[in-house]
Amino acid sequence: MLNCSHAYFGHPTRGVLRYEDKLSRESTRPKDLTLLGEHLSLARDGTLPVRLVVMSPTDATKVKSPAGFHARPDLIGKVVKFDGDHFIVDFTRVEPAPQPTGRRK
Repeated sequence: MLNCSHAYFGHPTRGVLRYEDKLSRESTRPKDLTLLGEHLSLARDGTLPVRLVVMSPTDATKVKSPAGFHARPDLIGKVVKFDGDHFIVDFTRVEPAPQPTGRRK
């Protein structure tokens, strides 16, 4: 899963939601950034799917946490670029599996 901020999304082509960011922009612990870098490399090299979690600001008076999180199971991402700092992940919509009709043959 990749935790994404609204500010870094774009739409390069129809049907593609692009997330572009840099590890160096984050002010989190170095260990966390190293782990994220390793995961991005694994996803890129193994063409592994990336799940999307969107982080958005919330009203701090109603919620104890300064940000809200929203999972998007309908979008699957692919790491299209990662150079150790700058990364790009393109997300596309997953077609839902056909639902069974409930009738047996």
